[in-house]
Amino acid sequence: MILDKRSKYLRSLIIRMIKVGKRGHIGSAMSLIEILRVLYDHFLVFDPLKPSCENRDRLILSKGHGCLALFAILADKKFFSKKHLDTFCEPKSILGGHPEFGKVPGVEASTGSLGHGLPIGVGMAIAAKLKNKNYKIIVITGDGELNEGSNWEALMSANKHKLNNLCLIVDYNKIQSYGNTSEVLDLEPLSKKLSSFGLHVLEVDGHNIEKIKVCLNTFQNNLNCPTAIICHTIKGKGLPFAENNPSWHHKSNITETEFDKINTALSIKE
Repeated sequence: MILDKRSKYLRSLIIRMIKVGKRGHIGSAMSLIEILRVLYDHFLVFDPLKPSCENRDRLILSKGHGCLALFAILADKKFFSKKHLDTFCEPKSILGGHPEFGKVPGVEASTGSLGHGLPIGVGMAIAAKLKNKNYKIIVITGDGELNEGSNWEALMSANKHKLNNLCLIVDYNKIQSYGNTSEVLDLEPLSKKLSSFGLHVLEVDGHNIEKIKVCLNTFQNNLNCPTAIICHTIKGKGLPFAENNPSWHHKSNITETEFDKINTALSIKE
């Protein structure tokens, strides 16, 4: 997919933070942008002026190392001023290397220790059922994160309680930390595994805005079980030299030459 102006703009906000913090999980954040964009532009119910409103939809970024993408969209939606982006990873900043609940407006859970977000989301979904509330719970995990057994325990519980208000989104960029997921611990056949746990499973190009919308609408209309959307993404999407390159999972000491390449790729004018 060719990135449009908005997708490039949101990526430029990530680079704005990286230039201040001098480090970050760039590849992991770039694969997330279109997923988060569709959720916040077209799907989630929220009020940035009242981030704790009881009837809001909840989004948990379980792959907390991808927080640069979440910070970018939250700033874009005015949960907090974009000025905070210019303090990323500074000692007194609200924006650190992972999202923190109670510190960053719009963040629903402190994540980073992988495998925690989905169990939290299941708890939230059960709570919504008990309180007869109609808000939705979306949990985004990484593919490597599914190595954690806590996710599969949570899915058993989600199936037991028929949590049709819960949607798991897998950012399936097929690279985890230091190598390919197929080599580290193969997830395939992922769709069949999720289906066997009682989920309604959809697969989509995770950078195709319109197709992601269709999948989310399917989730909204589903009445009987939790939903899982496997988003096939490209790690480092938008930066040709970083795409599918494990060395950009986390990057520090970025050179001026590399920043020039980034600026060119995203049409950023200094």
